[in-house]
Amino acid sequence: MLSADFGNLNRDIEMVNTSNADWFHLDIMDGVYVPNISYGFPIVSHIHLNAKKPLDVHLMIVDPDRYFNEFKAAGANILTVHYEACTHLHRSVQRIKDLGMKVGVALNPHIPVSLLSEIIKDIDFVLIMSVNPGFGGQKFIENSIEKIERTKELIIAKQSNALIEVDGGVNVQNAKRIFNAGCNVLVAGNAIFNAEKPEAYIKELKEV
Repeated sequence: MLSADFGNLNRDIEMVNTSNADWFHLDIMDGVYVPNISYGFPIVSHIHLNAKKPLDVHLMIVDPDRYFNEFKAAGANILTVHYEACTHLHRSVQRIKDLGMKVGVALNPHIPVSLLSEIIKDIDFVLIMSVNPGFGGQKFIENSIEKIERTKELIIAKQSNALIEVDGGVNVQNAKRIFNAGCNVLVAGNAIFNAEKPEAYIKELKEV
């Protein structure tokens, strides 16, 4: 939803509601962890009130543990934190689960997948950032394909049920390669909202 038209937010929420998309993906940025600011609890709550699908909330913020309760109250169904943003990642993961939300851990392009070895069985999602976080419309980092493959290998080796989510530069041109590498969930923003027919574009992505 970062790429949505916030002057016509209800229209874009309804587009996602009626489309083949499974979730709403909400990027929360604080201007500290990433060099950009997006939106906070009022917007999340507004989307929740109008959404007919789960909210996948991606926290690109420092010290995210401060706000777990608030994001739960705002309507988050899935809460994803960044590996290096949590001083005690296992504790953060358990708190999110205790609040009744599914939990993901995001890895920036420079973070190796091996660092999740001790926690992969405790999480529901690994979010592979295929761009550097902070801005929409960036080009897909090609090395992400190998990273997705390594993540899949780790999940199998550790007998984890975690799904692989990929965010950044996703479009119909690269979606098949991303899926073939082991991805389960595609996050697309700029490609969809800049398309002439967003619902048709979502349908095309789903059919890859």
